[in-house]
Amino acid sequence: MARVVGLVAAHVFKESVRDKVLYNLVLFAVLLIGASYLVGQLTAGQDIKIIKDLGLAASSLFGLFIAVFIGVGLVWKEVDRRSVYNLLVKPVRRHEFIVGKFLGLALTLLVNVAVMAAALYAVLALMNWHDPGLAQVSVEAPVLDPALLKAFGLLYLQLLVVTSVALFFSTFAGPLMSAAFTFGLYVVGHFNDDLAHFENVVESPAAAWLGKALYYLLPNLAPFDVKSAVVHGRDVSGAYMALTAGYGALYVAAMLALAIVIFQRRDFK
Repeated sequence: MARVVGLVAAHVFKESVRDKVLYNLVLFAVLLIGASYLVGQLTAGQDIKIIKDLGLAASSLFGLFIAVFIGVGLVWKEVDRRSVYNLLVKPVRRHEFIVGKFLGLALTLLVNVAVMAAALYAVLALMNWHDPGLAQVSVEAPVLDPALLKAFGLLYLQLLVVTSVALFFSTFAGPLMSAAFTFGLYVVGHFNDDLAHFENVVESPAAAWLGKALYYLLPNLAPFDVKSAVVHGRDVSGAYMALTAGYGALYVAAMLALAIVIFQRRDFK
């Protein structure tokens, strides 16, 4: 099983490279470097915070587009081109197909996030080299703060959750509908905590129960966003990282399980 999953994952990664997905990294680096000069006129020390915040926000945005626009086509593209028929007559079981597709996109996202993190650190290092005094005025967090890696790590886990949701929708819906559903859940996921206390703003017990049910069913993406804490030098504990990572892993596993069940029930004859 591991060999088959690995082959499917490698195929997805190579196809993503052929689709020039990784070229967005060049655009990201150019925008980041350009932004560093634009904010250079601000109060000393504040430009570092803005660059960190901009870099993390841009990484999240670029990663989201990759997760959604590639994720929603992982299964649909194979069905549309009828290549899924050739795959499934080979010794490739359907659950191996789904897991391999997910791991291939996970590898693509990992490369993207790693390079974007390196680009952000490179810009910060360049600014620090150009103006060594920034190290003295950046009192909340160092210029080259290692804690940025925590933010990038949780960002990657968030993108894996989004990818699993996109893959789930792609097993039964077309790309446009899948993208709309995934983007919708991404937005809702950042306000999911409000659903836990929905009974405080509604009088209907049924609406309160529905809000509570949606709170547990929909992805809660807010805990993955520690951008503000890291930029302002607030500690993100290891326990928080582990708990959030555990939640992400469980949600990804649930989405993959549902995707496998739906895909196994589809008739491709």
